[in-house]
Amino acid sequence: MGVLEKIGATLKGATKVLLLSRPSGAGRCKRRGGRIFILGNGPSLREALEKHGQQLAGQPCLGVNFALNSPEITALRPTFYVLADPHFFRTPGSDANVDKLWHNLRATDWDMRLYVPARYASAARQRLGDGSKTMVKAFNAVGVEGFESWTHAVYSLGLGMPRPRNVLIPSLMLAIREGFDEIIVLGADHSWMKTIGVTEENEVVSIQPHFYAEDSREESRVRHEYRGYRLHEIVESFAVAFRAYHQIGAFARSRGALIVNATPGSFIDAFPRTTLEKIFSDTTNKT
Repeated sequence: MGVLEKIGATLKGATKVLLLSRPSGAGRCKRRGGRIFILGNGPSLREALEKHGQQLAGQPCLGVNFALNSPEITALRPTFYVLADPHFFRTPGSDANVDKLWHNLRATDWDMRLYVPARYASAARQRLGDGSKTMVKAFNAVGVEGFESWTHAVYSLGLGMPRPRNVLIPSLMLAIREGFDEIIVLGADHSWMKTIGVTEENEVVSIQPHFYAEDSREESRVRHEYRGYRLHEIVESFAVAFRAYHQIGAFARSRGALIVNATPGSFIDAFPRTTLEKIFSDTTNKT
């Protein structure tokens, strides 16, 4: 991005922050220290849970989307949870899978922070009702780009983030802002380009596999969501996400945090790689 492009992006971002960002109550970045595991829903998470589920238990974890509908994630009792897609905040009864998720969020018997976009915070609190141990926290899903010194200041204040094209982007940003020193990413296969195709009717199709068995209703919904999009629009969206990870990596380094990708075969090229075997081996050797 050239200087003129950065000026334009900065002005655009500033306008979006002024018009769209809301006080989230989160304040400035924390200095918590320690390690957190972000559990993406990619198919590789299945093997990670089978091999290292016991070692992950008791570790600070962050879950996303429909993960809590899986007993394996419930058993890990994630400390943090992130929902970003507007689909999760539609009228109750419109999607049985979403209703099941909210039931499971209400039923947690451990303290958990549920992060949702600020515009949906009130709806999320209504869905949870009284007495739940899940606490709703708001974040600003406002995408900003431009000069790095300015974007980092905005990120630190929680007023915006790199363009949130998927739930992993706000999850990473929230882990940084929560003050963890080391952020381990699991289940972030992001191998979308392997699953995308075009039918003889020129309809773009992309069924993105998850670590859990896909519900037929959810497959139908995703197919419907993709209908009407052109291939170049979807590929451009992929590029936005992969660029965002480089922006997040730079922000993490500025905060003294390290993001490490422990997803085998991941398409994300922004973070150094490792394996869970090495992580837990190193942990054992230190104790």
